[in-house]
Amino acid sequence: MASFPLLAIIVAAYTLLALVAPAWLEAVLFGLPLLSGAMLLFRGGDLLLVIGLLLLCVEIYRATSSATGAILNHVLSLIVFIIALIELIVMPRMANMTFFLIVLMTLSDVIAGFTVTISTARRDMQHP
Repeated sequence: MASFPLLAIIVAAYTLLALVAPAWLEAVLFGLPLLSGAMLLFRGGDLLLVIGLLLLCVEIYRATSSATGAILNHVLSLIVFIIALIELIVMPRMANMTFFLIVLMTLSDVIAGFTVTISTARRDMQHP
C-alpha cells in the first residue's frame, strides 16, 4: 500500500464522476463565507482539486523515503500521469480546466518524486 500513488484516487474519482454524474462536478456543494462578505463557492470539481493538492503534499513527503517501495511508487505515479494525460486528450468530458489541473498535479508528483530520489541517491553516493 505504501507504493500506491494517492493521486490515482483523484484521477479515478474524477473519471468516474465525469462519466456517471457529471452534474455533481459542477454543482455547488457548499460556500465558505469570507470576511469581505463574499461567499467562496465550492463545486464538486473544486473539492477534488483541494483534496488532490493535499494528497500531492503527502506524495511529495513520501518521495523523500529511500525505501524500495518508493521506486515502485514513482513508476506507478508515472503510469497515473500517462493515463490521466490520455484521458485529457481523448475523452471530451475530461477536456476542462479542472481535470487539466489534476493532470498537472500528477505531473508534479512524477517530477518531484524522481527529482528527490535522484538528489538523495546522488548525495548518498558522494558521502559513503
